[in-house]
Amino acid sequence: MRYRVTHRTSYTYDPRVTHGYNEARVVPRSFAGQRIDHAELRIEPAPDDRHDRLDAFGNHTVFFAHQRPIEHLDVTAVSEVETVGSGQLSLAAALAWERARPLPHEADRIYALDSPLVQRSDALAELAAGSFTPRRPLEDAAAELCTTIFREFAYKPGTTTVSTSLEEVLEARRGVCQDFAHVLVGCLRSIGLAARYVSGYLETLPPPGQPRLVGADASHAWASLRLADGSWLDLDPTNDAFAPVDYVTVGWGRDYGDVPPLKGVVYAAGATTTLDVGVDVERLPER
Repeated sequence: MRYRVTHRTSYTYDPRVTHGYNEARVVPRSFAGQRIDHAELRIEPAPDDRHDRLDAFGNHTVFFAHQRPIEHLDVTAVSEVETVGSGQLSLAAALAWERARPLPHEADRIYALDSPLVQRSDALAELAAGSFTPRRPLEDAAAELCTTIFREFAYKPGTTTVSTSLEEVLEARRGVCQDFAHVLVGCLRSIGLAARYVSGYLETLPPPGQPRLVGADASHAWASLRLADGSWLDLDPTNDAFAPVDYVTVGWGRDYGDVPPLKGVVYAAGATTTLDVGVDVERLPER
């Protein structure tokens, strides 16, 4: 499927800031399941310095700086993306889930360890244990755990922030997509599997007759589980989606802290910041 994704972020500063330094991760990445036909990032006012690079996880990252006073900042990413997944799972998904545990020397081992926002715990392992019973096929166990989080956790915007801990989310059983992705990643890591946090987008308007998914009109987040053959299986506990092929991926990392859409610092004397974010995902005709 082909999509045009427009992600706008606007800051207004009162009074103006003297200078600022930012990083943006809002341009989708290319990989086997996704092709980028066109992508541009517009920054207004034009920055005094800009540098495009790939971060440690291979995500497209743009550093930019304003070294003069500004009253507003507008960052707009426009991308045309084609998702090229086949929808067929690797044969490794049918193996016993224990076989997917990474070996100590494997590069993906980093996704099985604790990260700043996702710490392994007995509580997370207990939540996973109901689905990951001995020698159960990984695809069945993963799908059931995804559904469990979907059913037991309430989507409640405004009840959590980026500083809300995973333990608080687990206890309250409510939050937003970033929280639920962290819960799922934490569950999988707590039983020895490798899982990464994925940032991206959903279609704003679904096809006729299809329900509108939670997370449209904003950045979305889900989890991805490493299989025994090194391939990855996407799981979205916010929408109970198993191996979706029509999600647009921006990037991935250990947790949200590795792939925030925009982060940085500004310098000012007591400035008040107003933030406005909008996302449009439009389906384009097939070629």
